[in-house]
Amino acid sequence: MKKRITVIIAAALMMISTAACSKVPESRSSTPTASSVVSDSSKPDAGSDESSTKGKNEENEQQSSQPESKTTQFEYWTEDSPTMKSIMSFVSEVTDEKSDRFVPEAERIAVFDSDGTLYGELFPTYVDQCLMIYRLVHDDTYKGADEDVEYCRALEQYLLNGGEKPKAPRSSGDIISEAFKGFTVEEYRDYIRNFMSKPVAGFENMTYADGYYKPMISLVKYLTENGFKVYINSGAEVNLLRELSKDALGEYIPPYQVIGTRYGFKAEGQEDTKARDYTPAPDEKITFDGTSKFKNLKLNKVVSIFNDLGISPLLAFGNSSGDLAMGQYVIRHGGKAYMLLCDDTERDHGDIEEAASFKEDCDKLGIETVSMKNEFTTIYGDFKLAPYSEEKAEESVKPAA
Repeated sequence: MKKRITVIIAAALMMISTAACSKVPESRSSTPTASSVVSDSSKPDAGSDESSTKGKNEENEQQSSQPESKTTQFEYWTEDSPTMKSIMSFVSEVTDEKSDRFVPEAERIAVFDSDGTLYGELFPTYVDQCLMIYRLVHDDTYKGADEDVEYCRALEQYLLNGGEKPKAPRSSGDIISEAFKGFTVEEYRDYIRNFMSKPVAGFENMTYADGYYKPMISLVKYLTENGFKVYINSGAEVNLLRELSKDALGEYIPPYQVIGTRYGFKAEGQEDTKARDYTPAPDEKITFDGTSKFKNLKLNKVVSIFNDLGISPLLAFGNSSGDLAMGQYVIRHGGKAYMLLCDDTERDHGDIEEAASFKEDCDKLGIETVSMKNEFTTIYGDFKLAPYSEEKAEESVKPAA
């Protein structure tokens, strides 16, 4: 009897051991690579010995109960891009609930400069200055002050042909804000929309609407699909930025996530009454008053984060000294900052010396840099460089119809 009990116990132990060994844990890579994709669904374990119909049915039921798989990958970045690897590693950490660096989705914020970071700034200069030159020099419907017009003509010649940079009679912000005095926001946006259809100087068959960097659009998409709320925090006027970015980035960045320089407003009957003391009539127009109230550069970009976000971003992206304050602020609060280098002279009007100098500044501050030349497979797509010339400028700034 004792021997029989011993045999039964041994058999039972063997069955338990066999069942335990047949269950192999799933493996999941925790380190993203440049060519990898991010997925929120796990694959069934190829090493499992369970092959019965019942096992397969249970597996299918488990998969169907999981959330729909979502994959995202970087497009237009080279496979060995150190920036892409760095960003993906950081995003993996802050989105993994088991990570010590996990950040709830509501607190995942990324801020991007626009000109030179998301959008070209060499057409042949910042887009708001291109708009200023167009408005004062080539738009027959507007007559600016003589000294402003003379300055904009000289500035255009300098930008296209080189030589001595003209001295501005006052800030470009004051000149351009006055140029749209009396416009409602809706009228201004219509004007911007028309301006966006104009060909730019320096590229073949490109318009201002085409000026976004394809790799950076891909990056914005990647971040939003990983739970980030993305903001534009740039130096151009905020309504210009909103209209300009609508087609290329509106799916990921709605208008209320765009921050920029601000112009003053005034109601038709307001006269000298302060805005805080004046209530306009229901049909009263509210228009630009011709003043620039807040230039969103350098420290002011941090102030905009204080006032418009109320939370420190996890990621900051820029391309110039005007973005360093924002980048340092984000790093100081536990995030990461990346700055683009204008080092591509074949697909963009880059400047090797300027890129090298800026990289040195970033290195000293612990800010990572992005080589547009080495890390982007394309910048604007099929648009090719063309030399700057006065003739090309005349084509790109024909008066609005």
